[in-house]
Amino acid sequence: MRSAQAPNAVVMIRPHHFTSNPQTLGDNGFQSKDTRDPSEISNLARAEFDTMVVALRKAGVTVHDFDDTGTTTPDSVFPNNWFSTHAGGHLAVYPMYAKNRRAERRWDIIEALKAEYRVQDVIDFSGLEQDGVFLEGTGAMVLDHIGRVAYTVQSNRADPVILERFCTYFNYEPMAFAAADRSGTSVYHTNVLMTVGTGYVLICDAMITDSDRRTDVMQRLAEGGRDVISLSHAQIDSFAGNAFELSGKDGLVLALSQTAYDALTPHQLSRIQQHATPLPLAVPTIETAGGSVRCMLAGVHLARRPEQKAS
Repeated sequence: MRSAQAPNAVVMIRPHHFTSNPQTLGDNGFQSKDTRDPSEISNLARAEFDTMVVALRKAGVTVHDFDDTGTTTPDSVFPNNWFSTHAGGHLAVYPMYAKNRRAERRWDIIEALKAEYRVQDVIDFSGLEQDGVFLEGTGAMVLDHIGRVAYTVQSNRADPVILERFCTYFNYEPMAFAAADRSGTSVYHTNVLMTVGTGYVLICDAMITDSDRRTDVMQRLAEGGRDVISLSHAQIDSFAGNAFELSGKDGLVLALSQTAYDALTPHQLSRIQQHATPLPLAVPTIETAGGSVRCMLAGVHLARRPEQKAS
């Protein structure tokens, strides 16, 4: 089964100098300071990455993996924040809040995608960084590609002006809302609290602070018959909201971390399995940087170019 919501290819960036990012520690409540030796942390992260690539390919997902050997981009393993791709050959490049994350943008990766896929245009919003305007891709927005809705937590990573521009150009309806964790700290990225699949949704609706807006969001998510599965605060702390549905060789799979999988109840897993096969992936070292499996995957929603016949 193929779904507009679930790409069958992803871009991933292999880290060679992985570390927790000091420039994002202030507002990323999921991030923790790892006191282990930096070389040990880096080696563990790279091993987790490589194991994840193997598992995804075994499931039938095409993985375009690129190496980041630089020492100034600690969050490069999370490429979904700086670009996204869209059906019809469209690609967006985003303005990033943390200054050291702006160096993650790589035009060689864009060119590599152009070589294999039909890319009609590249919309580059990154110049808005100079105006202090940010929209961190599919971290800031969780996109319903079927219903054409961009669910977006209000934060310094999702400026409403550029959100409106994105939605106008790419034909999404913006649905913004405020959200906070159980300590009252504002959520910085939407994809930590919700996942939209083809036939189901995972969401911690209790994190949406305005009750009327919460009702609006939940009603919209349920449109089209999706099974809306509520997550607890504790499950969000275990990255259960940071998952990504993909198309594999045997149908739809839900890529999520082992931490997230272990936090789900048997009943929740049973409901997910009615729509997709969970694919747990162990990335505990990478999760110390405040992101999990969803953040590591930039979905490719583009059509492949036809193979050129040898003359």
